[in-house]
Amino acid sequence: METAWYLDILEDEGRSLADAAEQAGPDAPVPACPEWRVRDLLRHTGVVHRWAAAFVADACTTPRPMGEEPDLDGPELIAWYRAGHRRLLDTLTGAPADVECYTFLPGAVSSLNFWARRQAHETAVHRYDAEAARGGRPARFGTEFAVDGVDELLRGFHARRRSRVRTPEPRVLRVRATDADAVWTVRLSPEPPVTTRDAAGEAECEVSGPAAELYLSLWNRVPLPKVSGDPAPAALWRETSAVV
Repeated sequence: METAWYLDILEDEGRSLADAAEQAGPDAPVPACPEWRVRDLLRHTGVVHRWAAAFVADACTTPRPMGEEPDLDGPELIAWYRAGHRRLLDTLTGAPADVECYTFLPGAVSSLNFWARRQAHETAVHRYDAEAARGGRPARFGTEFAVDGVDELLRGFHARRRSRVRTPEPRVLRVRATDADAVWTVRLSPEPPVTTRDAAGEAECEVSGPAAELYLSLWNRVPLPKVSGDPAPAALWRETSAVV
């Protein structure tokens, strides 16, 4: 996907996150993250935005830690979040297309595209969290964006050695979007999962549903939409797939 496409989504999702957080109030619990209140969500996402922007702004090619979360609350925290989101957008929009900096998932088209994509999805999932904390039905994700998010999660995050989705014996999980031409085969073993964008071979378990539901369920925000075959691989995903 084009970097500009991700940036448009990042802009909309960040504004919606801030609006929902303001409406929910800082004490509102975040349903998918029981240990968090809305203030924690804003502090976390705001720090991530600043961390990401700095890699691009400084053309930094080595990893470095995130900054400290601010001791802010209420309107000051909302304003701080909005300012960081704006800085991230301005940094990514103004950066050279060929900027080289640190990235941490495989398969990046470019450093700039990586950070635009990663921050669009980071913000979108947490926008959903903020709207869930506010109450009412959160806004839906577009099918194309949701497919891209599933792909990033399966072929990016869980291709890393840090993935805890492991099985003693080889198992195969299939993930299928019912509203798009998108299917993934996830091969589980004692090593990190290996995911291909196809329906090759037999699968012991299949998780299927609209792309937007798959996106949220694989990020453990909602239940898995439909599970067929042996449910054990799907249960393993729910138990061990939290990104660390």
